[in-house]
Amino acid sequence: MAMFDWQHCYQPLLDELSGRGLDRWCQVLAKQLKRRFEDNPHGDITRWMAALDQLPDLAAPHASLDTSAVTLSTDLPLTDAQGEQLEAGLRGLMPWRKGPFEFFGTHIDTEWRSDWKWDRVAPYLADLTGRRILDVGCGSGYHCWRMLGDGAGRVIGIDPGLLFLFQFLSVKNYLPEAPVDLLPIRMEDLPTGQETFDTTFSMGVLYHRRSPLDHLLELKDTLRRGGELVLETLVVDGPEGYSLMPEDRYGQMRNVWFLPSCDTLLRWLDRTGFRNARVVDITDTTVEEQRQTDWMRFNSLESFLDPHDHQKTIEGYPGPKRATVIAEKP
Repeated sequence: MAMFDWQHCYQPLLDELSGRGLDRWCQVLAKQLKRRFEDNPHGDITRWMAALDQLPDLAAPHASLDTSAVTLSTDLPLTDAQGEQLEAGLRGLMPWRKGPFEFFGTHIDTEWRSDWKWDRVAPYLADLTGRRILDVGCGSGYHCWRMLGDGAGRVIGIDPGLLFLFQFLSVKNYLPEAPVDLLPIRMEDLPTGQETFDTTFSMGVLYHRRSPLDHLLELKDTLRRGGELVLETLVVDGPEGYSLMPEDRYGQMRNVWFLPSCDTLLRWLDRTGFRNARVVDITDTTVEEQRQTDWMRFNSLESFLDPHDHQKTIEGYPGPKRATVIAEKP
């Protein structure tokens, strides 16, 4: 099996962490990456590396990161051979779930219209200019690129899914100097006590955690004093104190634990030490926002809802409703 050259990929980030006095994180991260890619490599890495290798080398690519699709382009049109290489490489990294992306004229219509979520959240954020940002559960890194497009100084995404990493690298390989990295680690793999980020995002993660309060405390630990948390999660209607715990699956997802009411979520944030927590958006997830496409051919939201009533999941629970809350670390 071919080995992924993680040292080449991550050495600039490791050097940066060390240079900022984050030596403990640098050392821990290097060991984690070695273990992930050398000691226990994923069986599909060779296939994903081959897909990346098919992407054509193009002169002077540039990016538009403040539009709905994260867009790569060049001043010269691709040849037919380059277009075929590009299509084959990108399709070798399917399924594409978070996006959309545009690679030199090839549009990737992802399962999620992640741009809709960004458009809902962005108006309420602190100015991202120059900020150091952590994106927890970042998927393929779509929102990381949008954060950079809005002026962020440094973005680090974390997500343990290795396919997401290689999808991210399909963009990063064309923008190697961009201050954006994706680490294939879990939230609990981060060293405690760093308090290094100006803004931390956790979007679509909280309901996957057995202990939501512990997740909130972990998020707070990543932030400097005065830093901003942007939290997006599934919620349900109900009074303060109410939370839905599915009997087994929710929308066919096994790993869904707690869906709080908005007032309960605000209480959780207060109890974990955040201040000025406020709900800035509540939106029902629709089959227009999450759906099957030519780039994600597996079942999607429509298959997980009651076929006769899209206000309910197939199990009979309230249909997916997502709230975004912003809060500060005092």
